[in-house]
Amino acid sequence: MRHSPSVRITHWINTVAFAALVVSGTAILLAHPRLYWGETGGVGASSILDLPLPFMLTGQSGWGRSLHFLSAWVCVGNGLLYAVGGASSGHFRRDLLSASAYGTLQRLAYLTVVFGLLPLMIWTGLAMSPAVTAAAPVLVEVFGGQQSARTIHFVVTSVLLVFLAGHVAMVCLSGFRSQMRGMLMGTRS
Repeated sequence: MRHSPSVRITHWINTVAFAALVVSGTAILLAHPRLYWGETGGVGASSILDLPLPFMLTGQSGWGRSLHFLSAWVCVGNGLLYAVGGASSGHFRRDLLSASAYGTLQRLAYLTVVFGLLPLMIWTGLAMSPAVTAAAPVLVEVFGGQQSARTIHFVVTSVLLVFLAGHVAMVCLSGFRSQMRGMLMGTRS
């Protein structure tokens, strides 16, 4: 499949930003590897899930939060460019909604990620921000609290990592060199 320059560029920007989000998100999670439901949660509170990670009692990861915030906004801006480009070029209609080189399951997975999981990630990310929820409390009220939003954010991240593993596996199974050439140069020859 020939990919347009906008699809290729946004794909690689998102790849770098997603990697930074995973690294920084892990740093944030190491600062407190417990998940809660509701508005509050902390040391001594009853959690719904204790992740098998070392509990760093040194406090929050400032660099992790800063990198996560920066990378998240790169993903949001990049995602908007991808959405506008995909809609205006016919990429979504041609490659994801109708019969194409992508199989039905593959198209469904991409559509779920692009129009379901990624917007949910943005929403739950905003719902964890005290400044944002002070201005728009409904963003967090829908989830039942900031800790609920954090737990949903973690679950969606886990689903996205499974998608990523499947995506990379499919690239390898369908011809790594030609697939990479297609995503780097736009051609498969």
